[in-house]
This record gives sequence, structure tokens and C-alpha cells, in this order.
Amino acid sequence: MSKPYPSEFRDDVVRVARNREPGVTIEQIARDFGVHPMTLQKWWRRMVPRSSWVEVTVVVSV
Repeated sequence: MSKPYPSEFRDDVVRVARNREPGVTIEQIARDFGVHPMTLQKWWRRMVPRSSWVEVTVVVSV
């Protein structure tokens, strides 16, 4: 089993992900920090209040 990441590291990665520039993906940030994208998403869900999540609406034209 791998050693857990320090909380300061997790906080920094989530902060960078939250403040990323348009066009930068979670996958790119995860890769830059050497973590799996699903790991970053898990940290995000634990640290970022749900009320601050961005809602995405998809509109389909027929």
C-alpha cells in the first residue's frame, strides 16, 4: 500500500485545481503533481463545499 500524501500537499493540489486557467483540465493538473486524476477528484469532493460546485447544463438542439 502506498504512503498517503501529506494534507498540505493535497490542499495545494486542490487549490491549484480550483484556481486553474480556462482550458486547463483536472487531468493536466493531476499529471503535473504526479497523482491520478481520480485521486484529485476525490480530494476535491472532500475539500470543496458542494455549494461552490459549478452546475453544467447541456442543451441539445434537434
